[in-house]
Amino acid sequence: MRRRLVISYLLLMALVLVALETPLAVTLANRETDRVRADRLADATRFASLAGPALRGGGTGQLDGELASYEKLYGISAAVVDREQRTVAVSAGYRSSPDTELALRVALSGQQFTGTESVWPWVDGPIVVAVPINDGGEVLGSVVTTSPVDAVRRAVTTWWLALAVIGLLAVLACVLTAFGLAGWVLRPVTELDAVTHEIAEGDRSARVQHRLGPPELRRLAAGFNHMADVVSDVMDRQRAFVAHASHQLRNPLTALRLRVEELGPSLTDAEGRAEHRLALEETDRLAQVLDALLTLARAEREENRLVTVDAVAVAASRVTAWEPLARRRAVTLRLTAASAPRYALTVPTAIDQALDALIDNAVKFSGPGGAVTVDVQPDEDGVTVVVGDTGPGMTDSQLEQATERFWRAPDAQNVEGAGLGLTIVAVLVDASGGHLTMRRGEPRGLVAELWFPAAPTGDGHPTGDGHPTGDGHPTGDGQPAGKCPPAGDGLPDVEGRPGPRKPAAT
Repeated sequence: MRRRLVISYLLLMALVLVALETPLAVTLANRETDRVRADRLADATRFASLAGPALRGGGTGQLDGELASYEKLYGISAAVVDREQRTVAVSAGYRSSPDTELALRVALSGQQFTGTESVWPWVDGPIVVAVPINDGGEVLGSVVTTSPVDAVRRAVTTWWLALAVIGLLAVLACVLTAFGLAGWVLRPVTELDAVTHEIAEGDRSARVQHRLGPPELRRLAAGFNHMADVVSDVMDRQRAFVAHASHQLRNPLTALRLRVEELGPSLTDAEGRAEHRLALEETDRLAQVLDALLTLARAEREENRLVTVDAVAVAASRVTAWEPLARRRAVTLRLTAASAPRYALTVPTAIDQALDALIDNAVKFSGPGGAVTVDVQPDEDGVTVVVGDTGPGMTDSQLEQATERFWRAPDAQNVEGAGLGLTIVAVLVDASGGHLTMRRGEPRGLVAELWFPAAPTGDGHPTGDGHPTGDGHPTGDGQPAGKCPPAGDGLPDVEGRPGPRKPAAT
């Protein structure tokens, strides 16, 4: 933008210079030419006064000497002709030309000839001036002079060069002023752009200096800071509300479940026991929703503190933790990654929770006889964790909605889950500086790819926060012990798994 603004200033300055200097240059050339012509006209008139007696008496001795001296002194040739255009007196350097012939004809008609064209730096022809020789109103002959244009051309060129230098100095001053002015005007815009990117990348404390630039941009910067403060406060309040509400609802929910359980022994008919079982299942599902909301609120409050994690070790731990549940559901779960460590930079437990969500989802929807594969691969400047299954897969439109909060596929409404698992995964991956990509597998199924930036060279060991959590053994409900319910508890059914990475809602 600064370059375009400076170019616009320069274009305007160039137009002003052209509009001012072009007429001035033409005026200078005309003035210099007219000055020389007026001087030559005076000289020719003097020669005409001397030539009158010579033409009447026939003696030209004094006239020849005057013309010779004039040419020798000034380098200007001249000639005197009678009314029949016969040469009466001529200097040694005089040469006849079409211009001199025209000038003589005009002078013999009783008019002065000074020409019409100005002398320009590229003009080579001489300046021709002719005057008639009168005697009592009768034209006896004419005097013509031819002057070289070198001196006039040098003078005009000098004036034009001076104008060009003045124009260049003006352009240089305009450039310096334009850069300073553009910098002053655009500095708030540049800072606003940088702060906007910082906020978009997660630094909600970034603000714009509101005392830079013109008053309009200062008001814009102050308004932006106020807006950022309001949005940040609203987000904090929203997340705090979700976290507090989820936490506060757990106690009455636990009490409600206990009371529902105590009703069990008093139910004797089969229909009542079935309704009692369904009530217990709904309370469990509500508990899972509250756990997922609490996890999401904590993930979104994460300040993007990155730790170094061995993705291969974490993947092996999660495969081991979910393998008993996969066996019970007749699903083959295996890790195909190499044994060499692959270190990635993530927020704490990002890979753990992401793999819990994706493996739980894959095992849940692959069905008996299905297969789930977990792999860890180096990928340019990062590490890619891949989870693939042989389930039914999803359509493209469902892939687009899969990471939305509480979204579930139409044919998966009755499967357990809150619809928040993938939102949590998306937030954690995004906070780690990575991205989540989902695509359909071949010939069927779904492939989830998590890309994380690689740890810097030399950072060879994971930190304490990077170790897998839990004891590595799933509990009876298919969730690894020692952890919150895996993020996969909120995964949409079948088509409800994530599609191409979308920004997580906050």
